[in-house]
Amino acid sequence: MDEKALKKELAKRKRKATELAAQIHDIVEETLLVDYNELPKLSQKAVEACEEYYAFKKENSL
Repeated sequence: MDEKALKKELAKRKRKATELAAQIHDIVEETLLVDYNELPKLSQKAVEACEEYYAFKKENSL
């Protein structure tokens, strides 16, 4: 992959983590008492997305 494609893939991974964080935020701000049971699952996905982001960044020296 060329550098432009690598940066695009990195941005895609960052967007995934950010979208999960936004979902968590929405639950906390709007529907906590109804959807609190979704938080552990979403939190785990957010952690995994961040780990994937940083692993990809490190592997590709970005």
